[in-house]
Amino acid sequence: MPDASVGVRVQRTVRTAVRTVLRHVRTLTTASPSRFAVLIFSALILLFTALFSLPAASASGTVTPLADALFTAVSTICVTGLATVDMGTHWSPFGHILVFVGVNVGAMGVLTLASILGLVISKRLGLRAKLLAAGDSNPLRAHGGAVNESQTVRLGEVGQLLSTVALSTLIIESALAVLLYPSLLLGGIDPLTALWEAPYYAAMAFTNTGFSPNAEGISIFADDYFFLSVLMVGVFLGSIGFPVIFTLARMKWHFHKWSLHTKLTLITTVILWVLGAVAFLTLEYGNPRTFGSMGAGETTFQAFFLSSMTRSGGFSIVNPADLYGSSTIAASMLMFVGGGSASTAGGIKVTTLAVLALAVWSEARGRTSVEAFGRRIPSDVQRVALSVVAWGSTIVALSTITIAQITKADVDDVLFEVISGFATVGLSTGLTQLLPESAVYVLALTMFMGRVGTVTLAAAVAATLRRQHYSLPVERPIVG
Repeated sequence: MPDASVGVRVQRTVRTAVRTVLRHVRTLTTASPSRFAVLIFSALILLFTALFSLPAASASGTVTPLADALFTAVSTICVTGLATVDMGTHWSPFGHILVFVGVNVGAMGVLTLASILGLVISKRLGLRAKLLAAGDSNPLRAHGGAVNESQTVRLGEVGQLLSTVALSTLIIESALAVLLYPSLLLGGIDPLTALWEAPYYAAMAFTNTGFSPNAEGISIFADDYFFLSVLMVGVFLGSIGFPVIFTLARMKWHFHKWSLHTKLTLITTVILWVLGAVAFLTLEYGNPRTFGSMGAGETTFQAFFLSSMTRSGGFSIVNPADLYGSSTIAASMLMFVGGGSASTAGGIKVTTLAVLALAVWSEARGRTSVEAFGRRIPSDVQRVALSVVAWGSTIVALSTITIAQITKADVDDVLFEVISGFATVGLSTGLTQLLPESAVYVLALTMFMGRVGTVTLAAAVAATLRRQHYSLPVERPIVG
């Protein structure tokens, strides 16, 4: 009997502890959604670090060093694509499965992922949980700013958005895998190996990660324009963002019904893609190590491919280390911008660039408001855009200074690597694999902050929002 009573007390204690933990988690999800999102990503990175450290995850059957395991976990969950080890040869089949699962989990986005887990915990999406999910399509929601519902996904549509995230990921990656499979066979990959490499490449394209399951990378497909075109399509679909996919699925090609966010994302994405290709064509046409040895048609195609990959894709036919310095700067600028909001791409996002460009244009024309496609963009959106650029530039600058001081490497190479990590691109001049352990941790932290998002990170670190019920006298300082 005493043993039975002890068992009952233990069961009650366990149930009480579980209820307490769940209550604290629910409180965290409602009181501070951004911190909860950061916590979720951090927990995932720690979990995958432990998994990558297992002997079963490496091809040699040995324990992967902590720095390499942690960096791979961050690069996988943050869908970056940088690596301190050879991704094609270092990992076992189990390790490759971890990478495949990790990039798809990370691709759902930090706030969307936190929303789904919050839904599982609370069994339903309440108002605050819906605000959290909608925050993945509009950073203003993360810290209580005003929101123009016509520009983003409405709260009542969040459930549909989450379904779109899951379904679009499954459908798009499946379609890409089917298209890639024949090219893998023509490239000399045996049918059984191609069965898992096709979905692997599809996931790496749609999530904008850029990992390759073989040591040669995609260089063996350098002349297969169909294979490379499918990769570009996958990168494009991943980089425009789930809210845009959601809008296109509902509105099809009715341009006038598209949200302002969708219009700005697609137009800016296409403009940057074309301008990037023109820049690389112009700058690299006479470089014998890149485009100089190619014909006109091949040069044009590879220029568009490189422009697409610098937007967060991460695949490379041309070695970034062989680019001229001018092209490296152009690539860094494209990487820093990245893709669309709430997408698998990183960077400050194309809508941020579009809003700032429109603000500059309005200021040059002497207009008091920023307008586009018959809509006015409120000042709080412009402030968020400025904050994103300021925080992003600060993170890149501090990381570059720190790594350059540690490694004493050329600043141009360090800056390229840091921007590639911050913007979760994955292109590398080869410096990442040569970094000492301390620099590896710095770059891993940079990738984490770049993926989580500067606005989300700032909202997570900041204290609770305090309303100011008064305003101070106005005085204008001299600017410019």
